[in-house]
Amino acid sequence: MKEALSKILREFQQKAKLKAGQLFVIGCSTSEVAGKHIGTAGTNEVASDLYEAFEKFSEETGVRLAFQGCEHINRALVMDRETAEAKGYEEVTIVPVRTAGGAMASHAFNTMRDPVVVEHIKAHGGIDIGDTFIGMHLKHVAVPVRVSTKSLGQAHITLARTRPKLIGGARAIYERE
Repeated sequence: MKEALSKILREFQQKAKLKAGQLFVIGCSTSEVAGKHIGTAGTNEVASDLYEAFEKFSEETGVRLAFQGCEHINRALVMDRETAEAKGYEEVTIVPVRTAGGAMASHAFNTMRDPVVVEHIKAHGGIDIGDTFIGMHLKHVAVPVRVSTKSLGQAHITLARTRPKLIGGARAIYERE
């Protein structure tokens, strides 16, 4: 599973070209990866395997990670304190667990050196594994990024990057000459 995810992330980065310091949101149902209904069979083993691939992606690109929790914690996000403070995000009090937060967010919280949970972010890109709905945490305007792999385990995947809004109407010019 780790190798498959690493391949997906490499292909995404080749197309999206996220920069060091930018935020990457991760929504992941380990239940869906294992072929079960979202929220019913989350496992730390799957979360651990995938976390290693995400951590490697972050180390290679300099992109900062935010792990979205499930609806039971209002899709709050686990991230490292340094990033949260640098971005001005307000910490909230919750300890994600498998049954309230999900296995992926719980694993991230228990693995990171200095984790915090925040309610809202505006990420520059992200991956949705198992239809967890990461859109609320992406900057405007989200742009789908198509990769050759459509699933991870049994979970459907989608990826997105963002771009600045185009404003100004018919007379506007969007690229410097």
